[in-house]
Amino acid sequence: MGQPLRIGIVGAGAISGAYLGTLAHAPALRLTAVADLDPARAAHLAEQAGGQVAVAGSAAELVERDDVDAVLNLTVPAVHAPVALAALAAGKHVYGEKPLAATRQEAQAILAAARAGGLRVGCAPDTVLGTGTQTARRAVDEGRVGEPIAATAFMTTAGHERWHPDPEFYYRRGGGPLLDMGPYYLSSLVHLLGPVVRVTGAASRHRAERSIGSGPRAGTRFPVEVDTHVTGVLEHAGGALTTLVMSFDIHAARLPRIEVHGTEGSLSVPDPNGFGGRPALHGGGGGEWEPLPDTAGHREGQRGVGLADLAESLAEGRPHLASAELADHVLDTMLTLLDAAEQGVSLPVTHTTERPAPVGALIAPIAPTG
Repeated sequence: MGQPLRIGIVGAGAISGAYLGTLAHAPALRLTAVADLDPARAAHLAEQAGGQVAVAGSAAELVERDDVDAVLNLTVPAVHAPVALAALAAGKHVYGEKPLAATRQEAQAILAAARAGGLRVGCAPDTVLGTGTQTARRAVDEGRVGEPIAATAFMTTAGHERWHPDPEFYYRRGGGPLLDMGPYYLSSLVHLLGPVVRVTGAASRHRAERSIGSGPRAGTRFPVEVDTHVTGVLEHAGGALTTLVMSFDIHAARLPRIEVHGTEGSLSVPDPNGFGGRPALHGGGGGEWEPLPDTAGHREGQRGVGLADLAESLAEGRPHLASAELADHVLDTMLTLLDAAEQGVSLPVTHTTERPAPVGALIAPIAPTG
């Protein structure tokens, strides 16, 4: 491998620290600059990163720096697209937090700009490249559940305002349980069952306001602008049907994260918001659930393995796994589900993608753990 890909981070909020271990230890990456609307927060992240990491005065300044090859876009969802488009216009590759953009039009503009500039765009989540989803995928591909018939996917919580000190963006345009957490579940489902072709949905919003539950702004009330309970049925290209529930309105539940049910058995899939976990297989009949040993994926992965894969793919001349095309399909599926819920109809998903390539082997952790 040649020189590492030089990374500039835009957005030094809560998620940025989760990337530092990978940026510090991945041979294919080197962090060179940080920018944030809050200069003190940017300076703190640069100090955490150690080494010689510059603090840029703005995102516009960072994307023009000669020592930045790729921009790690960790801004809030509403500005994912403007930052990505500015970076692409400056000739930089982009890897961003999910969702890819807030609208289909923004997502298509990002894809078009990348194609025009011969640049790469990757997008979280990369957790689905971990052993949890990838070991489960191998079990599906090996026919251990037979032909997939159905799946379930549940993400239920009382809302992020309980723990996040600045949660308003979760309840604005580009937020809500589906757009916030749905990318983890839908990306995993596309790995497991292939792209979605049609959706049916329903959604609700029971509170006009919420209150911050922790931090220096505890007690502050803010408006809710998006649906906070979304449920639907996803029809995959292979014919399997997924029942999906994404909610910020459920205080407690005993629901599985993801299960896949086929003609020969059932598969329990770990939380796609993490890299690990242990899948379990039930062969039908009166047997027991059988935990599956890790067979594929990143062991004990940390955020940023998708960015490291993007850097390696450039050197190797192959497609990267956490692709903008997958993220665009996931975004379109989510927005179509919300449209279907609003209209009370079933709608086709028009932005399709190929089923992503699997992580075919066990990959050692990039950064030390523990």
